[in-house]
Amino acid sequence: MRLALVLWAAACAACAQTAEAEKQAVIQTVERTFQAMAARDAAALAALLLPGAKFFSVRKDGTVAASTDDEFVARIAAMKETPLERMWNPTVLLRGRLASLWADYDFHRAGKFSHCGVDSVQLLRTSEGWKIASIAYTVEQEGCAPSPLGPPAPPR
Repeated sequence: MRLALVLWAAACAACAQTAEAEKQAVIQTVERTFQAMAARDAAALAALLLPGAKFFSVRKDGTVAASTDDEFVARIAAMKETPLERMWNPTVLLRGRLASLWADYDFHRAGKFSHCGVDSVQLLRTSEGWKIASIAYTVEQEGCAPSPLGPPAPPR
């Protein structure tokens, strides 16, 4: 009986470590997406998205705008000003090959605050790793609490 309890505890610890590693991989995928956006690197950005990924922005007035993965990548690649998106305190939910990330964020253009909100990111684990299937996010230009990350570094 004691051996079974020890084996069960070891298995639970291994499962918890695996789940934590998967959560970190999900967070890293979203962070790499932000890095590709900041670099306006269309190829790197597209590589993090599932073909057919969808994007939805929701404004305070209720306006919802939708775009496809191709439209999103093209819009980011064509930006003249350097974009910077930062998230904090992400919550990640996992079930098999499905993950959901929810986090507060702020967005800056050329070092100037643009808006804040919440990102809701849906990801699927593929043979190549985690890929983004969709992102829905709020766009809030007023009432934004200061980011716990502090002010952004000046754009390069």
